[in-house]
Amino acid sequence: MEINWKKEVEVRKTELLEDLFTLLRIDSVRDDSKITPDAPVGPGPKEALEAFLAIGERDGFTTKNVGNLAGHIEFGEGEELMGVFGHVDVVPTGTGWDTDPFVPVIIDDRIYARGSSDDKGPTMAAYYALKIIRDLKLPIAKKVRVIIGTDEESGWKCMDHYLENERIPDFGFSPDAEFPIINGEKGMQTFMVQFRGDNKGGKNTLLSFDAGLRENMVPQDATAVFSSPEADRVEQAFAAFLENNPVKGTISVDGEQVTIELIGKAAHGMNPAAGVNAGTYLATFLNKFNFGGQAATFLELIADRIHLQHDAKKLNLAYTDSVMGELTMNAGIFTFTPTTGGEVALNFRYPQGVSEEGIEIKLEAALAAYGVTIAKGGHGKLPHYVPADDPLVKTLLAVYEKHTGLKGHEQSIGGGTYGRLLERGVAYGAMFPDSIDTMHQANEFIALDDLFRATAIYADAMYELLK
Repeated sequence: MEINWKKEVEVRKTELLEDLFTLLRIDSVRDDSKITPDAPVGPGPKEALEAFLAIGERDGFTTKNVGNLAGHIEFGEGEELMGVFGHVDVVPTGTGWDTDPFVPVIIDDRIYARGSSDDKGPTMAAYYALKIIRDLKLPIAKKVRVIIGTDEESGWKCMDHYLENERIPDFGFSPDAEFPIINGEKGMQTFMVQFRGDNKGGKNTLLSFDAGLRENMVPQDATAVFSSPEADRVEQAFAAFLENNPVKGTISVDGEQVTIELIGKAAHGMNPAAGVNAGTYLATFLNKFNFGGQAATFLELIADRIHLQHDAKKLNLAYTDSVMGELTMNAGIFTFTPTTGGEVALNFRYPQGVSEEGIEIKLEAALAAYGVTIAKGGHGKLPHYVPADDPLVKTLLAVYEKHTGLKGHEQSIGGGTYGRLLERGVAYGAMFPDSIDTMHQANEFIALDDLFRATAIYADAMYELLK
């Protein structure tokens, strides 16, 4: 029987959008200040999880909430279990939005909202794909679960808990990346470069420096407050700096106290070159002036070893694998005060052929002269790869080719998706080769055509895999 998947999506698109908008209206940023035993990563992610499970229950599926950290929507019978892993938590909104990030709107056939692209939109597309299979009463021989997480953007606490308490699927995919497929994911590890609070001896005194929201985001905003007897000179130099660099900003002077706010461009930490790191640009500007102690070291290290070093070459860490590509580095969070000292979070995405230990050893050697301390962050992940000749990969690529007319091919990314949770797990969509990537950025959107086309592809692919 030939199924017109596109038509099946078309007749459900109004309902799909209504359910998606319900999710998008929920501020589901992890909030550690509001964590309770009943809301392990905060009330927003919990509310979004409950809303998604309620949609599945409304439609007659078997649902389960696993500790308000994760849950699933289940269908089918059989020995084998397929998992489709999505998430309803989102990264912080940051600044620069033209609309309210939690009031979804359609403008020029695009849905603008935080989570529209990463990952509420694609996860809802996968759910509706399952719904189509169920509605059409198509014969399947396996069980499937749409598994929903609430902490993908932070520490994956949700999936740790879920997989400890529920059956691990035999194979599956995550709709949280791009087509044609992601069958390789780089390893991930964050290292914290730590500085003492000393800032004595300079002409200028750094009072505070702050940039970044998350390790896996390129910082869009940075702020520094410092005292300076040469404030007029600083102000003139800043005007010239803005003219010659891809950033915007403001400077205010109150006596000898100077406040600078810089605006760059946010991007996903897996592709730091796509953003404009406000933190490194601000440090590079301030490094032109005379600061003292570890404040001077903080600025100098950032300017000389981190600024524009997306491949970490100046840290002797540049490396490229023929299959998985190059190592990348994102400086995601910067802080400094005289009392607490300073810290820079360096988030590495590394291919096969590199190890966490190797990164740490080279990082310590490269920065030894600065007198800093290197500390490993949590939640590291090893590289993950599913061979191109695996039947899962071959099936998903064949469906993609059928729906797009484009040649499928394997690829690896620096991002981390739930696909790596399974030995035979990959990421699959929902972005297409011609999609505009706005994940983790202001004015995040998903194009309606991409959303509906992805839903049709997911339905066809899930049916093929469940037969």
